[in-house]
Order: sequence, then structure tokens, then C-alpha cells
Amino acid sequence: MTVFLGLGIAGIVLLVLSLVLDGVLEGLFGGTGVLDGLFDGLLSLPVIAGFVSMLGFGGAITLGTTGIGAGPATAVGVGAGTGAAWLTWKVTRALMRDQTARTPNGDDLVGSSGAVVTAIPADGYGEVLLHLAGQPVKLAARSPIAVARGTEIWVDATLSPTSVAVRPVER
Repeated sequence: MTVFLGLGIAGIVLLVLSLVLDGVLEGLFGGTGVLDGLFDGLLSLPVIAGFVSMLGFGGAITLGTTGIGAGPATAVGVGAGTGAAWLTWKVTRALMRDQTARTPNGDDLVGSSGAVVTAIPADGYGEVLLHLAGQPVKLAARSPIAVARGTEIWVDATLSPTSVAVRPVER
């Protein structure tokens, strides 16, 4: 039973180390290509940790509750470990495929509204405050006509990453 409990504890320690030292083992061989892809699937540290810990704890529980020998307890532990490894592999694959929304860019501002914070002279530059993806963005703004501070505007075009062409909202 001590061996099984030792395996279970070793698996949990390995899992904690894989979380704390994420990527360190792969980084030890950085650039050599020795471990390329090895830790991406069934041989990843969380999968191995899940297998070892369930092998140990499953064997210990079986040995302690049924009184059968170490051989059948090992078989039960291997089954439990295989199940835990498969489940860990499936969950990590699902998490790795999770995609976030694309990053907004300047073209997303075209057609949005905002307000002038620094007056814009005719054919000159001022500043506007817009909202991009729920965040306030202050940009330089150009307009063919003079636009007073506080005027609501529409963005007609993106001139550069930090400036836009605007026109006042007509009511």
C-alpha cells in the first residue's frame, strides 16, 4: 500500500510541478528540436501526472478496501490511471483549441461615433474620444470643416493607427 500511496503523491507533485514550471522542460532543450511535439499530446506532463496519481491512489484504495493482492490492485490502478490520463488529455486539448475573439483594429472604428475633446480646425487636427471594444480610445482627428469641442462625430476613415477622418453628426 505504501508504494501505491507514494505513486499517488508523486503524481500530484508532478502535476504541481507541471503547472508551476510550465514549459521549463521544453525550454531546457530550446532550439535543438529534440522534444518538438513530444509534450503536446499523450506524453504531456499533466497527462502523465494524472496517470501516475490515479494508478497510485486507485491501487491503494483497491488494496485497502478489498484485501486482494497487489497484482489485481495494480490492474485496477492502471485502469483508473488510463481513464484519468485520457480525461486530462481531452480537457487540455479542448482548452488549447479555445479561441478568443479577434483583436480589434483601426478599421473597426469606421462608422463609430465619438466626441471631440480638442477642437478640430478646418483641414487641421484635433482629438476625439471613441469607444473600441468597450474601451475609450483617444485619437487625433482630421475634418474638412471646423468642429467644436464636445460635438458628436462619426468616423469616416482611418488615416493611420493613431488618427481618423471624422465628420460632425447631423441632427
